[in-house]
Amino acid sequence: MASTSSGGPVDLPGFFADLVRCETRLYNALNDRLRERHAIVTSQFEFLRFLRDHPGSRVADLATEFAIGIGATSKGADRLEKHGWVIRRPNPADRRSSLLHLTDDGLRLVEAAQETFTETLGELTAATLNSPTGPPAAQALADLRSALERDQIGLPTG
Repeated sequence: MASTSSGGPVDLPGFFADLVRCETRLYNALNDRLRERHAIVTSQFEFLRFLRDHPGSRVADLATEFAIGIGATSKGADRLEKHGWVIRRPNPADRRSSLLHLTDDGLRLVEAAQETFTETLGELTAATLNSPTGPPAAQALADLRSALERDQIGLPTG
């Protein structure tokens, strides 16, 4: 059930439920479309897109960006490497870690999937985000994310 506020105090449990359910539904819809068109899932697309935009990142950089554990991140990177979309190169600054780079196949995949992702997300959100409440809602989410990241809230402990 969606929660609303007309200038009064925000129903925090309702806000949380709305936020999580929206994210889950969008994620699942994107997952289905990416799987159908590119044989990847949303998490793989997100990793590939991050590596496209941040070449030479470490597994720890991915884990921090997505606020997930190192183990899960490493397994995700292993899967991308197994598909031939990512390669690991030694980290000259730290022999214990490696730097991740997209292969040519990985770059082609993420570029094609980016079109599908953007198109699908636009279809799913246009009616709401193009309404008068859309830009303020998007800004509120951006502000909330910024504050959580600034204060390092919600990072995995393991």
